[in-house]
Amino acid sequence: MKYRSTVTPKLHSLNTLNPQVKAVEYAVRGPIVIKAGEIERYLQEGGKKPFTEVIKANIGDAHAMGQQPITFLRQVVALCTFPELLDSPSFPKDAKWRARRILQSCGGQSIEGMFWSYSASKGVDCIRQDIAAYIEQRDQGVPANWENIFLTTGASDGIVSILRLLVSGQAHARTGVMIPIPQYPLYSAAIAEMDAVQVNYYLDEDNCWALDVHELHRAYQTAKEHCQPRVLCIINPGNPTGQVQSKKCIKDVLHFAYEENLFVMADEVYQDNVYAPDCQFHSFKKVLYEMGPEYFNSVELASFHSSSKGYTGECGFRGGFMEIVNLDPEVKSQLVKMLSVRLCPPVTGQAAMDVIVNPPQPDEPSHGQFYKEKGLVLGALADKAKLTEHILNAVPGIKCNPVQGAMYAFPRIFIPPRAVEEAQALGMQPDMMYCLRLLEETGICVVPGSGFGQREGSYHFRMTILPSAEKLKVLLEKVHDFHIKFLNEYSALDEAQRSVS
Repeated sequence: MKYRSTVTPKLHSLNTLNPQVKAVEYAVRGPIVIKAGEIERYLQEGGKKPFTEVIKANIGDAHAMGQQPITFLRQVVALCTFPELLDSPSFPKDAKWRARRILQSCGGQSIEGMFWSYSASKGVDCIRQDIAAYIEQRDQGVPANWENIFLTTGASDGIVSILRLLVSGQAHARTGVMIPIPQYPLYSAAIAEMDAVQVNYYLDEDNCWALDVHELHRAYQTAKEHCQPRVLCIINPGNPTGQVQSKKCIKDVLHFAYEENLFVMADEVYQDNVYAPDCQFHSFKKVLYEMGPEYFNSVELASFHSSSKGYTGECGFRGGFMEIVNLDPEVKSQLVKMLSVRLCPPVTGQAAMDVIVNPPQPDEPSHGQFYKEKGLVLGALADKAKLTEHILNAVPGIKCNPVQGAMYAFPRIFIPPRAVEEAQALGMQPDMMYCLRLLEETGICVVPGSGFGQREGSYHFRMTILPSAEKLKVLLEKVHDFHIKFLNEYSALDEAQRSVS
């Protein structure tokens, strides 16, 4: 007698899966991080390694790395989520005032209940108004219309929404999206998922990762042969590269976008994270305004901000916003329709975003503590940026540009030819092999530069500067010792010293 198998074949397999989904890669939480999690569990179960803990420097998750939260922000969100605390003497009056205003703007019959209901798809009105006021103050009087402000689930949600709105076409008419290399892999992942065309323009590593407009022209002209470039993405301050673009550079980029009729996406989530004394954050919108009405009334722009970065580091709230400029009213209606499908961003994230744009004023009781905490966070990051650059540049075969802003270093590493051959024989990128060995031998988790993009023949890794100063120093010293050991293993120490000179 023949027996039929009781195992029902799966309806879907890798062969039937959406090919755009299979094309998506996200190095920040990729194979290295998965391996780090396995090693952590092994250590927790009593396993032995040459180290006692895994130090994760792969992602900009501030509070996971020990950064202290901003008290006032947590107070306002706590009051919003549990309004009974409004009667508590433990909370300052300015926190209570902000919470009441947000709760009342949520509408309904009861402030206790409506905060937990859906908000309008664009976000709570009073928060959008506060964001517009913040932008006007930040940009020294450049007008901001709160109707052009959209609350988002982190900046990522806004970025993906704008790309989804703009991507279209088939064959040579497919939308080309220009992105910096190195880039934050959200962009390459979203472009792959939408079956758009990724158009790479390279940042100038020898000039502290500056953006060269001649490189934009090269990338644009090359791309026009096989797609229609329509979108230009800029990350400033840079991720993973940590540079802060000059006003002249931003002006050149906007002039280029004006000439070629490109939609500009300005990722400005690190606008509070500027450490180099000779650098200053300039918003793309402000520079566009200063270029005159011909530009300001023509160039289509979307800019993005987040509660996850800056000095607050509130990643879990998933708060963010975007401002759109010069979008056609009919296109804006389509954006509103598309955002309505996801109902609304988290209301707790919206409340957190409101505190960031509407902090305590000098005449309010929380002002002193708020700015003390903010200053301590940013001051510590500035110190760690210098420490990272100093220690890495003392390692033979490693060269690290100044960390002018953001939360990361992206050092260039010399990998000996024999090690490159070994990695290729193993079927992996050389910097992936390097980072895997660094993890397995030291417990340090960083991300290979190949996950962000880099010039052919160059190798890097990205690491966050978020660990405490003590832990960061341990991390960097372990990298120092590992790299020298790695070079000696391949008899390439002298060659490495020459390679970065």
